[in-house]
Parts: sequence; C-alpha cells; structure tokens
Amino acid sequence: MSVQEMNLQELLDCFHEVAHDPGKQMKKYLDEGKKVVLVAPVYTPEEVIHSMGMVPMGAWGGDIQLNEAKKYFPAFICSIMQSIVELGTKGVYDGASAIVIPSLCDSLKVLGQNWKYAVKDIPFIPMTYPQNRKPAFGRTFTKAGYERVAADLEKATGIKFEEDKLPASIDVYNAHNAAMRAVSEKLASHPEITNQQRSDIFKSATFMLKEEHTELVNALLAALDKAGASAKKTIRIMTSGILADAPDLLTILDENNMQIVADDVAAESRQYRTDTPDGDKAPLERLADKFAETDNCSVLYDVEKKRVDKIVEDAKKADAKGVLVLLTKFCDPEEFDYPLIKRACSAADLPCVLIEIDRQMVNYEQARTAIETFKDLLA
Repeated sequence: MSVQEMNLQELLDCFHEVAHDPGKQMKKYLDEGKKVVLVAPVYTPEEVIHSMGMVPMGAWGGDIQLNEAKKYFPAFICSIMQSIVELGTKGVYDGASAIVIPSLCDSLKVLGQNWKYAVKDIPFIPMTYPQNRKPAFGRTFTKAGYERVAADLEKATGIKFEEDKLPASIDVYNAHNAAMRAVSEKLASHPEITNQQRSDIFKSATFMLKEEHTELVNALLAALDKAGASAKKTIRIMTSGILADAPDLLTILDENNMQIVADDVAAESRQYRTDTPDGDKAPLERLADKFAETDNCSVLYDVEKKRVDKIVEDAKKADAKGVLVLLTKFCDPEEFDYPLIKRACSAADLPCVLIEIDRQMVNYEQARTAIETFKDLLA
C-alpha cells in the first residue's frame, strides 16, 4: 500500500511504530545497504550527512535503567546524555558508522568525551558551534565546523563529501520543516488526535529519512482535512522543554482532557522553525547562516532572552490557556530560563506550571497531581 492510500488511522499507526521501535527502522536502512550516522541533540548538521547519501538518525537516549553509564557520569547530569551512553554500551546502536555530537551545553561536551571510551566501535565526531553565532566571524567558525564534520565523516565511512550535492539535501530539509510546521498548526484544530499520537509524529521524524517522513506528514495533513475537525472540547495548553515524549505523562494529559496545541520543545517544534536561506552563497555558508538565524532556544546564546517572549506570543497565538514547562532534571540551560518564563507568563496572565521529568522516571503520580491542579486552574 502506498502512503497516499493509507487512511488516518493507518498513518498514525505508522508514526507510532517508527517512534516506538527505532531499532527496527535502523535495521531496515542497514539492510538496504545504507550507512547510518547517529545525531545527538540538538541542531546537528543533518543536511551534510544526508548529502553524502547516509541516514542521519536521532540519538536522544531512552527510558532505560542506568548501569554502565554511571561509570562515566556523575549522578547530577542530564539523563538524556546518560541514557545515550547506556544504550551505546548495550549495543543498541551497533551498525551505526559514527555519532555526531554538538557542543552546545556542558553535558553534551562531556557526552562526547565519555562516548570515546564507553563505545569505542562507533567513532565520535564533534560539532563545535560558536556562542556568538550571528557575526561574520561566528558564521565563518560554524562553516569551519561543518567542514570538519564532513572530513571526519569521510574518514569514518569512506564516502566523499561533495558540496554541490548539499543544495538538494537543504531543499529536502526545508520541505520537511514546512511540513512539520503545518502539521503542528493543523493538529491544534483536531482534538481527536491524542497527545501521544502528536508525540509519535514528531518523534518518528528523528528516525526517518526526512523525505520519507515528509511524505507521511503530507498524507496525514490530507487525511485530517478529509476527516474534518472534531467538535470535542479540550483544555488547550502549550508545552516547553527539551523532551515531551513520556507515554505515561502524555496519557495523564489525555485523561485530563488537556490538548497540546503548540510547543517550545527542543525535540519537537524548535528544530523546525528555521529554514536554510536561499541565495547565491556556497551551500555550507547558507547552512552556517541557518544556524546563525536560529533563535529562541535555551542552549543558544541570547543575552536578551527573546525565547521567553516568544513562548508567551506562541501560546496566545494558539489560544493556549496555560503553559506546561517540562523541565529535564539537571538541565542547567532550561533551569536558568524557567524563572524568566514564569515571570513573563504571570505578566501576561497566562498560568504556568513546572513538572520535572527524567528518562528514568517510572512513576508520574506527582506529575498527575500537578496536572490535575493545573487543570482546575485553567477550567
């Protein structure tokens, strides 16, 4: 059956299968003879990998008991980083040709160094970004970083990077960005789609070739138009954080009739906001311009903290009645931003609540209590 022939439920099932069994998706690509390169969060230059004919596949860790990772990390570090190494030591990523890890926070820097010792069979490739990304010298630094990644990929895989192939990959990623922005907006008017199903759409994008995922998303948009909007009434909320994919947490939101209608989540909408600009510049320079123009994220230097105002602006635009901040435990950049977010939401008369989450959480009852209280506040 072609993607265009799938009905709404079949498309949602497809997203769910990929999101919850990325190992199967990785095996599919390897069986097709493709090379897979792991990409850690966030803003890894996937277009460079894609242009070399390889599959960029997200490595955001998973909900897993930490054992081996404790040999390399202190307890007080982001569980996303710890679980990435844990999965690596368990062989979950076996078959990957390399892993590219950016250096946008202290924990990511530590992840790269520990990976070299914990998972020796999968080469570590650093992507070093400048904090001052907007000036000309910052763009030059970013471009040099992309060139180093390309050279390291050539060494790890034996595949040559050809810059003249990069524009086609840039077009693929820009098209996917547009599709993801469109589906996020469309889902806001379809409360019959659960929060878990919404999460599956975003999460599955991490594990698929972007052109394949774009095809599925465009088919979903058509299926939603055909189905028509539901009359179901929900409590509309916006989420913010690094991750928002915990099934138990999403189930609690669904049980309380709360619908995510917009997000400021690093693993979701944040990475689809900015396209690579058109123009006559060399492709790598255009890609560096994309990073320079990327804003409103806790891991990107911004002395004015414009992200805070954007959260309020996006929440009001989506007619969200409140903001749910999902704070990844021990994530310093997010922790620093939260007081400013809380203050801005209060000034805008927009209720805001914080829930601390962790890759190792097995009980969300405290979160349930906070969400039920939040619901009463919004109702």
